[in-house]
Amino acid sequence: MSEPFFDQELDCQGLLCPLPVLKTKQVLDSMGTGKVLRLLATDPGSVSDMEAWTRQTGNELLDHREGDGVYTYYVRKV
Repeated sequence: MSEPFFDQELDCQGLLCPLPVLKTKQVLDSMGTGKVLRLLATDPGSVSDMEAWTRQTGNELLDHREGDGVYTYYVRKV
């Protein structure tokens, strides 16, 4: 499976809830509409947090993967 295209990356490895979501919001606020952010996190709670946050904000969760304890999210700003 190929990796989705992304415009910017945010490394939140080692950070716990709610920091990955808060930092994602800060970065997406500075990005243009339609741009894609790749987020790396190690907090298992980030899975439900990112799903809920994208639903609430209307931003699009394009993909979510997990491997070697790292959760990778691709979020498109709307």
